[in-house]
Amino acid sequence: MSYEEIKERVGWGEEFLFCYNNEQYWISQKNPKRFLTRVRGSVTQEFKSTEELFENGRIEGKSLFEIWDDINQYF
Repeated sequence: MSYEEIKERVGWGEEFLFCYNNEQYWISQKNPKRFLTRVRGSVTQEFKSTEELFENGRIEGKSLFEIWDDINQYF
């Protein structure tokens, strides 16, 4: 799945679980908000929109776009 496709599907309300550096993360939603959560410890970032999540969400200081090659295999 491409980066643009995952953004589109999250915009439709789909939720995804993926791994990065041996940690599980979850992209979820409760309209109209979107969330990026590290499962261990339930560390959650909250966003007003899908676009904001993909622009401002960070995992270990990096955007989802920056780590896409490492997490793409889970989508």
